[in-house]
Amino acid sequence: MTLAVPLPDIVRSLAETFADRAAGHDRAGTFPHDNIAALRAAGLLALTVPRRLGGGGAGLERAAASVRTIAAGDPATALVLAMHCLQHGIIHRADSAWPRAVAEAVGRAAVETGALINALRVEPELGTPARGGVPETIARRDGKVWRITGRKIYATGAPGLAYGVVFVRTDEDVPRIGNVLVPFAAKGLRVAETWDHLGLRSSASHDVFFEDVPVPDDHAVDLRPPEGWQRPDPAQQAWSCGLLAALYDGVAGAAQNWFVGYLLARKPGSLGAPLASLPRVQEAVGENAQLLAINARLVAGLAAEVDAGRPPPPHEAGFVKLTVTENAIAVVQRAVEFCGNAALARANPLERHLRDVLCARIHWPQADAVRVAAGKAALDVR
Repeated sequence: MTLAVPLPDIVRSLAETFADRAAGHDRAGTFPHDNIAALRAAGLLALTVPRRLGGGGAGLERAAASVRTIAAGDPATALVLAMHCLQHGIIHRADSAWPRAVAEAVGRAAVETGALINALRVEPELGTPARGGVPETIARRDGKVWRITGRKIYATGAPGLAYGVVFVRTDEDVPRIGNVLVPFAAKGLRVAETWDHLGLRSSASHDVFFEDVPVPDDHAVDLRPPEGWQRPDPAQQAWSCGLLAALYDGVAGAAQNWFVGYLLARKPGSLGAPLASLPRVQEAVGENAQLLAINARLVAGLAAEVDAGRPPPPHEAGFVKLTVTENAIAVVQRAVEFCGNAALARANPLERHLRDVLCARIHWPQADAVRVAAGKAALDVR
């Protein structure tokens, strides 16, 4: 039986519930198992699994809209969802390097049990592999299995993951680099609860250690010579940039909604009227509305191209992520500025929105990388 794509009103209802829990999870730094269970029950963890496997068959447009809505309630939960949707958005493509049987098994697990998946790429010494370099995590051939040894950091959603797509290098005479699918139930895998960051605190982006972890031969899903990873895949870049842009736009939208409610309700004694009556305040709200409207069109345009099978060059997808997230940061910062000191109190949602939205500058692709890639393309420099 194919799952229906959850209706927008169901997603909004989930986001409202998650919003009530967000401050508590943020304060304690706890992984939102309750939210993930709700996403699972609603069918959202099968959202981008193909219909032929029983999933929702959603493209980037629907996925981005769902991530944006969930992010307005709890962006850490939305980040877990975004990374999961991203993987299913790319591994089932006709041109995917993944063995079809392995990709389909992961897809059916998402449909049947809501099994979460995410990529584990970053290492303490390597940083993000998108900037180059060879991973220190090793895949060693042992008969009919691969054995994985190493450490990954920033493994978002680690306590809830069923699978990790782990970036490794082989120990072969001529090493290959690429992805190995590792079940989190495998012997020798250990999650260390190290995540204690300023923003997205309940994303549980912990460290994961692999100690001679065995995986089947066909779980080496995409191994290539190092030069095979020099150019980003346009579709994957677009999915990643579109979902991250939508996420941080959702945070900005939540901040704008709170800001509007505050301005309508706040009546200083010296004014005798709501702050919303002041032209300067109206202009500030309008500036935020302008940025949010631009964001919506940028994300929608990118998603439409991807869903039509025409993803833009990777640096153009990067422009969307960069522009939308910088607009989102500006929206939240303007709301904080106008609300003043009270906006930075822990009891005020704006304080959390500010911490969360600033994480956009850390998520790949970062501003300098986007601009350098665009410059090289314009100059025809490799």
